[in-house]
Amino acid sequence: MKPAHVPALPRNVWALSLASFFRDVASEMLVHLLPLYLAGPLGVRTVVVGLIEGAAETVASFTKIYSGWLSDRLGKRKALTATGYGLSAAAVPLLLVAQGWLLVFVYRIVDRLGKGIRTSPRDALIADSTPADRRGVAFGLHRAADTAGALVGLLLAVAIVWGLQGGQVALSAQTFHKVVLLATLPAVLAVVVIVVAVRDIVLPGSALPPSLSFSGLGRPMRRFLLVLVLFTLGNSSDAFVVLRAQSVGASVVTILLMIAVFNLSYSVLSTPFGALSDRVGRKSVMTGGWLLYALVYVGFALSHSSWQFWLLYPAYGVYYALTDGVAKAFVADLSPGELRGTAYGAYNGLIGLAALPASVIAGVLWQGMGPWTGLGPAAPFAFGALLSLAAAVLLWRWVN
Repeated sequence: MKPAHVPALPRNVWALSLASFFRDVASEMLVHLLPLYLAGPLGVRTVVVGLIEGAAETVASFTKIYSGWLSDRLGKRKALTATGYGLSAAAVPLLLVAQGWLLVFVYRIVDRLGKGIRTSPRDALIADSTPADRRGVAFGLHRAADTAGALVGLLLAVAIVWGLQGGQVALSAQTFHKVVLLATLPAVLAVVVIVVAVRDIVLPGSALPPSLSFSGLGRPMRRFLLVLVLFTLGNSSDAFVVLRAQSVGASVVTILLMIAVFNLSYSVLSTPFGALSDRVGRKSVMTGGWLLYALVYVGFALSHSSWQFWLLYPAYGVYYALTDGVAKAFVADLSPGELRGTAYGAYNGLIGLAALPASVIAGVLWQGMGPWTGLGPAAPFAFGALLSLAAAVLLWRWVN
């Protein structure tokens, strides 16, 4: 974890981290305001908002699977990475002309399609560019830059909204359009960084089978994916964490500030924990992260006052720092080099696909349905804690 190690990382790691920083600045400026724009100026019902988000994330999940395999097949990753960032940037201006939910739906589909295209090839390119004993710190730096961009984007959105309309409850169309215009700049900068600064690594892709298959990933990787799906089924959308904080009395502004603290914790610790995984092993760090997740989720379940979330949110950021980048480095360790894109496609895609039933389960446990009636807001967090404990045991004992 010595700071002197960080500058020795390859150029591609720094460039891809910078691109992710700019992209997340743009994304975070819009993501929290878009539902308010849909429900406010556009007058869209919440069921349509859910439809838009669900369809967009499903598109991203399937695309991540195939884009990773395609990068292996082509033997190149930069073009797919640049295309993905470019699509997401090109979609932003649609929000300036949207007069109804349909164009917003198109924006979300194109934006998530771009994310799906770029994510797996980008992760594989980081792994291809970095020696095995430095992958933890490389992915830690990337996650730190990504999360720092989210923090900056969130704070910029808060500042712009406050400056233009003060503490008004409703979001005006004029304010939203101003945020969209400003978000275009970092979105374009992300593409520029990829095109100018990233160097492709040519791989022997022509020797691969012509169709997508996970059979060549090996038993340890397939076991890791199964354990990951189990964990993800208890890891519902963080929107439920926001709702839980609101249920114990936290205001909207307070929740946004808590999210900022969460992002700060996540960003600051990602690189040190990635470096730690290079020293002590990925499995040890990830197991510790999943155990911490269980404790934090028990805290979410038992909390009865908003001040407790000021402690839980930064701890939640520590969990992310322990696991997010480390898991991606672990994928590189477990997968053959010629199938690295396919491995990242499986990893990213399965997480996305499992996230949908995870959130449905959380919603049913929270509101109650059939035999689950009356469980209340604590239920999805207790369920998530139990699954994370089971996943931690399986990771430690079964994935070798």
